[in-house]
Amino acid sequence: MITTWYGDLDPSVFALFGEIQLLICDIDGVFSDGRIYLGNDGEEIKAFHTRDGFGVKALMNGGVEVAVITGRRSKIVENRMQALGVQHIFQGQSDKRVAYQQLMTQLQLEPHQIAYVGDDVPDLELIRTVGLGIAVRDAHARVQQAANYVTALPGGFGAVREVTDLLLLSQGKLNQYTGTSE
Repeated sequence: MITTWYGDLDPSVFALFGEIQLLICDIDGVFSDGRIYLGNDGEEIKAFHTRDGFGVKALMNGGVEVAVITGRRSKIVENRMQALGVQHIFQGQSDKRVAYQQLMTQLQLEPHQIAYVGDDVPDLELIRTVGLGIAVRDAHARVQQAANYVTALPGGFGAVREVTDLLLLSQGKLNQYTGTSE
C-alpha cells in the first residue's frame, strides 16, 4: 500500500493517478457541496472551497489540463473557473460524452490519460470510460461502486484538492507550486 495524507492507496490505483494528463470534474457535488441556494429574485449562489482552487492551479502549473463538464449553466461557474485559469468549461451538457470526446480530440489524449470526478448517476458513463474514475466521498452509492477511487473528503469540502494532491504526488510534482489560493 502507498500511504498518503488521505489514507492508504493500492499501488495499482496510485499508478493510474500517475498516467493522468487531463482532470475533468463535475461542478455540483464536486466543486460545491451539491446544494443550490436560490434567492427571492432567482439569483443562484454556490460555495467553492479555496483549497480546491489552490489545487487546481497547482495541477495546471504541474502540466495537467483541467476541465469542467456540468449539466447546469451558471455564470458563477464561469466566473470561478476563469478566476482559476481553467480554459475548458462545458456547461449545459445533457450528454457529457460529447464534451468528453471534444476534449480527447482537442488535447489528443487517450482514455487512460484522463480522470473524471463525479458524484451522481449522470457521471457514471464517464467514470466508467476514463482511465481513472473518481467519486467524491458523499457521491451516490452507484457512483462510488463504479469508481476506481473514492475520496476521503466530500464534495465542496476539499475533495478536488485531494485529487489534485494525489495526481501531483503520483507524478512527483507535489511540492513544485507555491502560488496563492483562489
